[in-house]
Amino acid sequence: MTEGRAGARKLSPPQIIVLSFALIILLGTLLLLLPAARQPTAEVRVLDALFTAVSAVCVTGLVTLNTAATWSVVGKVVILALIQIGGLSLVTIFSFFMVNLGKRLSLQERLTIQAAYNQTALGGMTHLVRLAVKLTLLCEACGALLLTLCFRQQGQTWLNAAGYGLFHAISAFCNAGFDILGPDSLIPYAADVGLNLLIMLLIIAGGLGFMVWGELLRWLGTRRSPRRQARPRLSLHSRLTLIMTGLLLACGTLLFYAAERRNPATLAGLSEGQRWLSSAFQSVTLRTAGFAALPQQALTDGGKLLSSILMLIGGSPGGTAGGIKTVTIAILLCDSWSTLLGRRRTEVFHLSIAQLTVKKALTITLLMLLLLALATGLLSLTEAQVAYPHTLLDLLYEAASALGTVGLSTGLTAYLSPAGKIILMLCMFIGRIGPITLLVSLSRRYREQDDLLEYPEETVVIG
Repeated sequence: MTEGRAGARKLSPPQIIVLSFALIILLGTLLLLLPAARQPTAEVRVLDALFTAVSAVCVTGLVTLNTAATWSVVGKVVILALIQIGGLSLVTIFSFFMVNLGKRLSLQERLTIQAAYNQTALGGMTHLVRLAVKLTLLCEACGALLLTLCFRQQGQTWLNAAGYGLFHAISAFCNAGFDILGPDSLIPYAADVGLNLLIMLLIIAGGLGFMVWGELLRWLGTRRSPRRQARPRLSLHSRLTLIMTGLLLACGTLLFYAAERRNPATLAGLSEGQRWLSSAFQSVTLRTAGFAALPQQALTDGGKLLSSILMLIGGSPGGTAGGIKTVTIAILLCDSWSTLLGRRRTEVFHLSIAQLTVKKALTITLLMLLLLALATGLLSLTEAQVAYPHTLLDLLYEAASALGTVGLSTGLTAYLSPAGKIILMLCMFIGRIGPITLLVSLSRRYREQDDLLEYPEETVVIG
């Protein structure tokens, strides 16, 4: 009886993940409410502090208060810490310190890490944790150094340049989208090729996923090895990630250029080179980063709709990005192609994808689309009387930005009603945790005997 009660009280890995994020959000809110965290003339309400903490921990970047003008150095350090913890997750950071202290990870801890990174195998969790932390710190350190030089060339003092470099390197790699440059974000720096390329590279690096980076590093290591040995083949996951990331970035750049090239408020007034750079930056930042190099409120309807779609797709699994994820969309495309060819299995690269994986991809996509429709519908009701002029497409843009943990906004976020802020906070939380993880954490524990009973099949007419 005692063992049964202990087992009932034991939290499942998804519950641990959800509670860890909620705990950090609560702690961050309390810290941001301290007088030392805000500027002397700034007023911070509890809901705004909570919104900022949720956005930072969920690495989104949507803000109701201007980050540069509202928060003091202490407040900005708190936000930066929340971004770092949210990007890596508290589970990863805790496990990393445990491993480096010589402690062995328990089965429960390994299962939690597996759930946090959506891994299919239980082995290699220690290596994955070490890789995630070391790669994050290395990329952020290199990015901070190079960005410091860029901001120094822009006329900043060395102290300000170093602060800007560190903050934006961490924010970019964690795909957070927070900036401390002012209300115009990176728009004043749109012509700085070096700064834009560095931010783009950090966003892509953080959004690829640590599993992909681990395979790429092993692949490069064997290639440079003086001994002749068989080069390890990239897994199907890594190949789909790299292909879909490349396709989305290229197609996003081309489509955004086509949608905005004649818009005098965005691309029309720029040189040809700057048009392509800004289009590429927009395509990259829609991978759930949230930095703005163009005024988002000035986009055409086509540009806003395209951006909403790309924001909802998001980055890749097992990294710092949110959204439906690139591999999820790739699996659905492969399944649709296999169906069109009359194949019973989902096949790609002469490999079959498990039907359970296909069902999970379909479930995630359907849930995210339903959540997007629900959030947009609710915002249309709660924000009907808001002072900021907006359309239904602007509300869709805000909801997609929150669910994809992107952080881009047409300017509506700062004018949201309390109910609208709560809706976006829930969207950001679900987008970072993942809809399936959240639902599993709220449901009863899975039992293997549930799958032992099989019912007869019957054909249903569709299409």
